[in-house]
Amino acid sequence: MTPEELKNIKADKVVDARGTSCPGPILAAKKAIAEIQPGQIMEVLASDAGTKKDLPAWCKKTGNEFLGMVEDAGDLKLYIKRMK
Repeated sequence: MTPEELKNIKADKVVDARGTSCPGPILAAKKAIAEIQPGQIMEVLASDAGTKKDLPAWCKKTGNEFLGMVEDAGDLKLYIKRMK
């Protein structure tokens, strides 16, 4: 998805993992993904640059779809679609 498309996504769940470093954002995402239904979208807010690589890899490993990322004033907004 393009950054513009991502900015217009209405997430079903928002997880704020800013201020945590690896594995904080992954652990927060893992816990929160169980709270949404398949097909719904979760937005993960992070400030750790490692999350740019870690979250897409976690999605691939868990069978969820990584939709993309938007960087906004140093904060990262990463979007995941729960697949199962």
